[in-house]
Amino acid sequence: MATHYIGIDLGAESGRVMLGSLADGRLTLEEIHRFANPPLRSAGSWHWDLPALWSGIQEGLRQVAQRNVPVASVSVDSWGLDCVLLDARGEVIGPVFHYRDPRTERGVKAVFAKVPWAQVFAETGIQFMPINHLYHLAAETPERLARAAQIVPLGDVFNYFLSGVARAEVSLASTTQLYNPRTRTWSKPLLDALGLAPEKFPPLVEPGTKLGQLKPQVASESGLSADVAVIATCTHDTGAAVTGVPAGIQHPASSVAKWAYLSSGTWSLLGLELTAPILTDRCRELNFTNEIGFGNTVRLLKNIVGLWLVQECRREWARAGQDFDYATLTQFAAEAEPFRSLINPADPRFLAPDAMPERIATACRASGQPVPETPGQFVRCVLESLSLEYRRTLRQAEELAGIQVEQLHIVGGGSKNALLNQFAASAVGLPVLAGPTEATAIGNILVQAIALGHLPSLAAGRELVGASFETVRYEPCDTAQWNAAWERFVRLP
Repeated sequence: MATHYIGIDLGAESGRVMLGSLADGRLTLEEIHRFANPPLRSAGSWHWDLPALWSGIQEGLRQVAQRNVPVASVSVDSWGLDCVLLDARGEVIGPVFHYRDPRTERGVKAVFAKVPWAQVFAETGIQFMPINHLYHLAAETPERLARAAQIVPLGDVFNYFLSGVARAEVSLASTTQLYNPRTRTWSKPLLDALGLAPEKFPPLVEPGTKLGQLKPQVASESGLSADVAVIATCTHDTGAAVTGVPAGIQHPASSVAKWAYLSSGTWSLLGLELTAPILTDRCRELNFTNEIGFGNTVRLLKNIVGLWLVQECRREWARAGQDFDYATLTQFAAEAEPFRSLINPADPRFLAPDAMPERIATACRASGQPVPETPGQFVRCVLESLSLEYRRTLRQAEELAGIQVEQLHIVGGGSKNALLNQFAASAVGLPVLAGPTEATAIGNILVQAIALGHLPSLAAGRELVGASFETVRYEPCDTAQWNAAWERFVRLP
């Protein structure tokens, strides 16, 4: 008899309610409901539409209930970077700011006026990105902070809506740049610098913590049983995605993995799974991050801008009347001239929304390269440049960890892009195993199953993933051309 779990995955473009079923040594996954997650924009400010997200979740729960299957548990994962202020009644204090809101510029200045960057990194092990949670809180008004009884990471707030229990799960808390991975507590020096009492932050819990059961009102409105457990899975979507990687190669002299992962989507998150954080000066200089994973593992990784570049180009072209889908854009890229122009994806100009084709054109112009003229040339420029950034990031991660990686696992929505997968294999000079696409939802559900005793361990869960979902292997090719492109790439500003 199958055991069923609900995995709710909230992404920057859309949310999904997924039904996972475990039976006969196989895990199957079905998308029950997908809903859009467009940001709200007002007077130059960006916000998230929490009521719309919650409505989408509720609709998905109702559709699961209509299947009339017994559900063991439910959990939410989400992107990092953002938090929600709750008042004394547990109500959301609006607006809920989007991580790309420009207010973080003053937040960065406010933090570094009180705490030097070296100390921030030593406390948290998190790379510098101006969009981090820390800088959003530093930009908050005193009035809003005074009203806030609790400050809850975004994914955790939806588990609170489901269960009535507000907790901060460590995989998500570790991305806030307010968590100390050595003491496994909120960072008192940084909270003191912000003038925030530790009591405003929820108690920390490990991935796989049972929060309780569905609130009676949620159960009644959805039609699900009130016995459904609400579990804090790896609430950070990358933590869930890495949990769902079907890998198991280990370094012969230690427990350090000889594989790397790339969670490919709006963001590209590339790194290694380690047993302890790396908090050295070199790690800080290379701007790597140490996030917490299942079983207190550490995700040593770097956030790379990712397919956001293509998404923003597509949005601009659609606005101008050229509404291409992603498959068409990828085909255009495959037909375009190789290595015509390259950009540095780490350039801060690419973090901001709007006018992305012009931003790319400006970068190419400034570096003396031909400016892309067609959608295919733009997208090929982006995909080749991302792949070369993967090479740089992987070599840096190997240096920090003192290992040599043997293969790269690409998971997430971007793993469906065969052209990018092949470019990545050729650029890094390693075999790439692409898939599963739904690694985030799979990891979410694996942690639920482990928490309930339905799976004995993460190793067993990853073995289950390998048996249940197909992967596609890509081998490096055109090595000489990629090495020549690399020499050009590393000279870009």
